[in-house]
Amino acid sequence: MIEWLKEEWINLTSRYCKDISLRNEFWDEIRSCYSEKSRYYHNLKHIYNILLQADEMKSKIEDFDALKLAIWYHDIIYKPSKKNNEEKSSLFAKNRLNSLNFDEKRAKIVQNFIVSTKKHQLILSETDDNAYFLDFDLSILGTDWETYKNYYQNIRKEYKIYPDFLYNPNRKKILNHFLERETLYFTEVYQVKYELQARANLKKEITLL
Repeated sequence: MIEWLKEEWINLTSRYCKDISLRNEFWDEIRSCYSEKSRYYHNLKHIYNILLQADEMKSKIEDFDALKLAIWYHDIIYKPSKKNNEEKSSLFAKNRLNSLNFDEKRAKIVQNFIVSTKKHQLILSETDDNAYFLDFDLSILGTDWETYKNYYQNIRKEYKIYPDFLYNPNRKKILNHFLERETLYFTEVYQVKYELQARANLKKEITLL
């Protein structure tokens, strides 16, 4: 997986930056951030899974490189005790994309994609790219129960600094917020594939909290 990810990163960034040492430096940085000991879910495996989904849906995406760069950087800053991870990740991405000579206007799209994960609401609607990006990120909610169970247990580990009496009510609030939405997913393909199972999983987790 690691070698595949590195090759993906190098191939993607080679279209904008010829400085191989800089691209490798940024890869090492990405690998280090996503390999922090406190990351049980928001790690390289998460990035890998989303990139695979993006490849499957490539024909549906208008700006594939912008979407992939958003995937790479959307959780680059992840501190469970902080509430500004998305904003910080967005600014982090902006700085790195500038160094990679990525077009400023497209970089702004990447930033908006990243910030859209804060509330999992669309920021950009001119194309379906933002919708697919968010659906890729939340696809885990619609997996089989055992996979979902492993996911929410890993999320709990990431928030282990908080005791149950603080964590559980907030987790319930988040899950109920999703359940109150008309749909969890924005694209028809993900609604068909994951919506029913996702709602069942969220409801079951709530009963266990």
